[in-house]
Amino acid sequence: MEWMQILALIAGGMMLFAIWPMYKNWRANPVEAQPGDWSTAVFLLGLVLLFVLLLIWSVQ
Repeated sequence: MEWMQILALIAGGMMLFAIWPMYKNWRANPVEAQPGDWSTAVFLLGLVLLFVLLLIWSVQ
């Protein structure tokens, strides 16, 4: 293994160590979806799609 791969593994382990307490909290207290959540998610996905299409059209 090269030193960059070793550093990447160490960084990944540190991220998992930092995220673990919040993960346990989310598992114990899940967030329930509200009635307007899906429309907001679809709107945001539509904005991302339009942005990607704008990028594609700009390079043609």
